[in-house]
Order: sequence, then C-alpha cells, then structure tokens
Amino acid sequence: MPCSKKMKSSQKLINTALSNAARSHITPQHVQKACLTVAPLQTSRPSYGPIRQIQASKQSVRQFSVSPCLYKKGGKAAREEKQAAAKDSGKDTGGDDPFDFSTLEADIAAITERLKNDLSKLRTGGRFNPQVLEALRVQPDKSSKETVKLNDVAQVIPKGRSVQILVGEKDHVKPVTSAITSSNLSLTPHPDPTGANPLMLVINIPPPTAESRKAAVQEAAKAGEKASTSARDARGKQQKKLRGMQLNKSVRPDDLKKAGTQMEKVVEKGTAELKRVVDNAKKVLESG
Repeated sequence: MPCSKKMKSSQKLINTALSNAARSHITPQHVQKACLTVAPLQTSRPSYGPIRQIQASKQSVRQFSVSPCLYKKGGKAAREEKQAAAKDSGKDTGGDDPFDFSTLEADIAAITERLKNDLSKLRTGGRFNPQVLEALRVQPDKSSKETVKLNDVAQVIPKGRSVQILVGEKDHVKPVTSAITSSNLSLTPHPDPTGANPLMLVINIPPPTAESRKAAVQEAAKAGEKASTSARDARGKQQKKLRGMQLNKSVRPDDLKKAGTQMEKVVEKGTAELKRVVDNAKKVLESG
C-alpha cells in the first residue's frame, strides 16, 4: 500500500540521518527535531484537488444577518416598551375605578372653602379687614432683611369703625407703623389718643362709599373667576385619569362613557355652588 511504502521510506531516511549525525558529532535530539518537522509532511493526507478545497471553504463559512431588535414587530423590545407605557399610564389613572371621584370632589370642596375665606374679608370692610392688616410684613430690625407677619409682633383688635393694634415691644412700634403706612391700604395709624398706652396704635376706618362698595364687588367677581379656573383645572385632572384608563384598556368603554357623564355632573354641581357663594357675597357688599 502507498502509506506503508512511505512509512518505510521515512524510517530509512531517519536511520540514515542518525548514522550521518554520529559521524558529524550531531546529537540525536537535533535529528529527532528535524524528523518531526519532515515526517508530518510526508504522512499528511493527499489533496483532492482545487475544486474540492474551494467547495469545502464555502461550506465552512456561514452568513449571518443581524438586524436591530427594534425593527422586529412583536419582539422582546416591543413587549417591554408596551409594558412600560402601560405602567406610565397606570400612574395617571391612580387605579382602575373610573367612578372614583373622591379626588375631584375634595379639590372642589377646597376651592369652595378658599373662595369663602377670600370673600369673608371683603364682607367685613373690604381691604380694611383686620385679617389684611395681620398679613402685612414687618421688618423688626433694620440691620436685617428678615420680615415677619404683623400678627407675630402685634395684636389686631377691631373696635367698630376703628382698629386697635397692640404692639408687643416698644422697639416694634415704629416698624409696625411703617409697614401699615407704606402698604396699599391707604391707612394711617395714630398713637393712643389718651396717651395711656404707648404700645397701642389706632386706625380709623372710613365709612363705605359707593366707590368702595363697587371696588369690593369687583374683587368678589375676580375671586369667583379664580375659583372657576381652579375648578376647571380639577376637571382636567380627572379627565386625564379617565384618558389614561382608556389608553391602558383597563376599563370597558361603556364604563368610561358613564364615568365621563357623572364627572360632568360633579363639576356642574361644584361650579353652581361657587356661583351661589359669589352672588351672595355681592349682595352683601352692595347693601352694606
């Protein structure tokens, strides 16, 4: 066989090399190293021709196509994006109950209470209301820019058509006087007429006139408009909640439609209450 003949020829070459190495003083290790580099070349498998090699190289190469995951419809990225969108919309819904109007009703109740508080100041004398005086900012120490409310350093006591101000410390009398005089209330505090109490200031409130009543009515109208705007904002927040449920498909369309109708009724009831409060305040201001 061809392979056995080649092996005998290789062994013959190795023996010849060893005998020559002995004469030339070459160590057997060098001969073995040389044989190891030559033998594989003689015992290697025969070639099957260039065509077979080309075909083998073609079979060993595999072509892969790579495309971004975002281009694949319904892939993992699409599912994660959908879940994230559903999670974000769930934050705005605040639950899956479209008939929960507790937040809307609480907002409208707070708006109504704030409106009543603003109008109560107008009923008791408009801009001359004692609460307006108590809210003035006073600078007790000129060397410091820190300011405090007037009711933190003095006590405001209504007395008919006048107001008495009892200052806690003597050093605060002048800062309180300056705060009242420099305000837009058009009021002038005076020392105690009797001179008995140096810590007391007296402010005389002029009787209401047609101009002052008209100004108070206008202020009441502005307060009503502000309250109505706040009520519309509360409605928009509730509408956004229902819209989030619709996008999330967590509630049936029929329930969303019914919830929208009930929401409008809650808003209409709150708006009617705001209008009633403003109208009553206007009547009191125009008569008094």
